Amino acid sequence: MLTSFLESFLSQYGLLSFLIFYLLLNINLYDKVHENYLWSFVNKYISEIKSIVIIGLPIFGSQTSYMLMGVTDTIVAGRANTTDLAALAIGNSIFNPLWFALSGVLFAVTPIVAQLFGAKKFNQIEDKVRQILWMALMVGLALSLILINIGPIIKLLPIDLEVSVITSEYLRAIAIGAVFMGLFTCLRCFSEGMTLTLPVFYVAFTGMLINIPLDIILVNGLFGFPKLGGVGCGYATSLIAIFQTIAISILIMKSKLYKDVRIFKSITLPKLETFKEVFKLGIPIGFGIFIELSMFSGAALIISALGVGVIASHTIAINITSVFFMLPLAFGLATATRVGNLIGEQRLLDAEFSTRSSLLLCFVIAIITTITIYTFREFLVSLYTNDAQVIALGVSLLLYAAIFQIPDGVQMSAVGSLRGFKDTFVPMILILISYWIIALPAGFVMTYGIIGPKLGAAGMWIGMILGLSVFCLLGILRLKKVVGANLKTSVTL
Repeated sequence: MLTSFLESFLSQYGLLSFLIFYLLLNINLYDKVHENYLWSFVNKYISEIKSIVIIGLPIFGSQTSYMLMGVTDTIVAGRANTTDLAALAIGNSIFNPLWFALSGVLFAVTPIVAQLFGAKKFNQIEDKVRQILWMALMVGLALSLILINIGPIIKLLPIDLEVSVITSEYLRAIAIGAVFMGLFTCLRCFSEGMTLTLPVFYVAFTGMLINIPLDIILVNGLFGFPKLGGVGCGYATSLIAIFQTIAISILIMKSKLYKDVRIFKSITLPKLETFKEVFKLGIPIGFGIFIELSMFSGAALIISALGVGVIASHTIAINITSVFFMLPLAFGLATATRVGNLIGEQRLLDAEFSTRSSLLLCFVIAIITTITIYTFREFLVSLYTNDAQVIALGVSLLLYAAIFQIPDGVQMSAVGSLRGFKDTFVPMILILISYWIIALPAGFVMTYGIIGPKLGAAGMWIGMILGLSVFCLLGILRLKKVVGANLKTSVTL
């Protein structure tokens, strides 16, 4: 029954994919009716995609480095002790939503700087970034205070006492570097807004490499250091945050790449006007990320009653999906910078073309990853486990994970383009509707067969695919509206 349902779902979803593709390529062929113009147009697409890729590949490297730091923590802590690994997992499930909820406002730095950089308003960049650094400092202090005092709340959770103690100590260790995390995020977004993504990659990659021996030394107590277990990963994380902040600060001060914008040459006190601008753009970004994280957390909770094997299979499928999502995520973030730069230069037609190029790029990448996951699904699952039952269920869930790639990849491009236009509030509302009102309720209903057949974990995945697809379509329609409004305004002016 599940197989026939899957075949029916795939055939219907094919129509939805075609609709997405039609929206991506719904281009006015005003000057391409002749063959010579068509070839010129193809070259223009290639050129614009190349611009996005140049910005995006270092971002991909940076994002991969951040992910690998987490992988290192998990491996080192897991080899030390199962209890430490459990504490680390719980600690990260608490830290990540807190971090993105608070630091989301700092992600507004990228579109703000991108537009000013495109307009060559270097003095304004210096002024605004100096002010936002004060905000980054406050974000870091707020996060640090929460992490230091969260212990009593963790003790109320239905977990083993030893695990709760280690979790609390782990979060206290991270609290040491929280201020530097805020500052580094601000400086990273500033650099990326100026299209200087390669220096950020160098810093992130170096931090990832240093994190490996730090984890091993602090967790296992080598070279005279005390044996800290999983808590050592928290201290390593803080030390890496301190290193990365110092490293990127030195680059910004010394490198000729930043010669036009010297943000450290003086101190600017914060102004209410700048804070309002950052909050207006950043709070929706942070809350949108929180909504997305909560969808995946909610999905795990919904299927948790189905047994350990189902949870393990679901976790493997989510992990594989997350790895493949790194590339469209990087290009989506790159699009925010590219579009912002073009808007700052008053090249709105080129900004529109950039959004279309990004959508097409991410769509093609999504198709490739869909085929890759579908083709190698058995091999991918076998990398995580030897349990035959978990492998069988994991392989079946990867069929849905393959489909998942299309709306997930394209929506990231649409979101990036909208950020470039400084449009963040409406996308947050669309995310809320798509994930909380459609994805989670639909997944719950299909998982337990409240209406229709009981599909188990597959039902939850179908619900998430539906939610993502709705957001993908709404996001593209919103982008078309925002682009159209901006072009109309430019013509009027």
